Amino acid sequence: MSTSRHAFPASPEFERADRSESALYAKVTWRLIPLLFLCYVAAYLDRVNVGFAKLQMLKDLGFSETVYGLGAGIFFIGYFIFEVPSNIILHKVGARLWIARVMITWAIISAAMMFVQTPTTFYILRFLLGLAEAGLFPGVILYLTYWYPSARRGKIIAMFMTGIPISGVIGGPLSGWILHAMSGAHGFAGWQWLFLLEAIPSLVLGFVIIFLLDKGIEQAKWLTADEKKVLAANVAADADGVASHSFKDGFTNPMVWALSVIYLFFIMGLYGVGFWLPTLIKGSGVKDPLMIGFLTTLPYAAAAISMIVVGRSSDARRERRWHVAVPGLIGTAGWIAAVMAGSGNVTLAMIALTVATMGVMTTLCQFWCLPTAILAGAAAATGVAVVNSFGNLAGFISPYVIGWIIDKTHSTDLGVYTLAACLAIGGLLVLLLPKRLVNR
Repeated sequence: MSTSRHAFPASPEFERADRSESALYAKVTWRLIPLLFLCYVAAYLDRVNVGFAKLQMLKDLGFSETVYGLGAGIFFIGYFIFEVPSNIILHKVGARLWIARVMITWAIISAAMMFVQTPTTFYILRFLLGLAEAGLFPGVILYLTYWYPSARRGKIIAMFMTGIPISGVIGGPLSGWILHAMSGAHGFAGWQWLFLLEAIPSLVLGFVIIFLLDKGIEQAKWLTADEKKVLAANVAADADGVASHSFKDGFTNPMVWALSVIYLFFIMGLYGVGFWLPTLIKGSGVKDPLMIGFLTTLPYAAAAISMIVVGRSSDARRERRWHVAVPGLIGTAGWIAAVMAGSGNVTLAMIALTVATMGVMTTLCQFWCLPTAILAGAAAATGVAVVNSFGNLAGFISPYVIGWIIDKTHSTDLGVYTLAACLAIGGLLVLLLPKRLVNR
């Protein structure tokens, strides 16, 4: 059943069929998205909890801001190396086994971060963590194309990607509490307990995935034969409108590389939030790690709401470019305002950081409607991974460069201005994309 709009009033029969199809997709969503959402919350928590560990571990281990920035960023070198191979493997063996493998291995490595004592071990474990986690995000984005046509992906991707801000809502107070309450327990520092305890959910979910996640529509025993036919027909019809289908197309399509560059600029803004938000809040005058943890929930909670609202609007209007660009420009304004608020004014700083976080998160979730609109099948497996891996190189560049700037200037201002400029450039570049290709 097509999900396109109609110029004339729909017949009662069509309206009933449309409601039935909407109910079917609601059934699919309730089955898939909560589990995938929880996996992404756990993944993102393990990826960026180093931002909270930093509040104690730098002093304990004698690390400089530059050492921290390099260690935080080197995660993305491993991520970059294994991203495309990981997605190709997922496309061949299925999401169930491969996503489970990803989660179990990164949980073990994340827990091992508690044994870091030197910059070298810090770098090695962060690199291995990136290698282990490579494939989860693009793998899930690819997996969603097996179930949903492009017209329904804006809201669904937004629902999945709210795992990023929700990891902040949960992880902020949790991380702050662990640092506050567990410091010195059984001879371990608070940051060591942080890495150990926050790895446990990923390990558990890795085994849950094995039992609950289906490879695709045909393997879903909870669907009737008629329901499978409807879902498969919609996905097939959607793929018919896409020119790029082969593995090779995912590498050679010029749009893939244009999107990769745009995504790199957006990721600069994202990891400014993930790695530096606790530091920026501390710089505004808040010193207690527990209070910093609670305050980080505000920007993330607001971002989760904005992601869902804008995702619904994007699907309803079948418009993608402005729904990506405008939040990016709003995020730019938020970063600039955060600098202007300065230290000592916690209220203004939190308002600015909340606006910045809302803009960054909303831009990123809507961005993923663009590559899935121009790629299908094997091309989506490689193309989505190419865009994500190339863009995530900014995850290496951003924390290292900002750490270096802080060491040299003893201020976060110039680093934050850099994040703002990157978001603005990415937002403007999106508007140069051909509307006919991405507004699906």
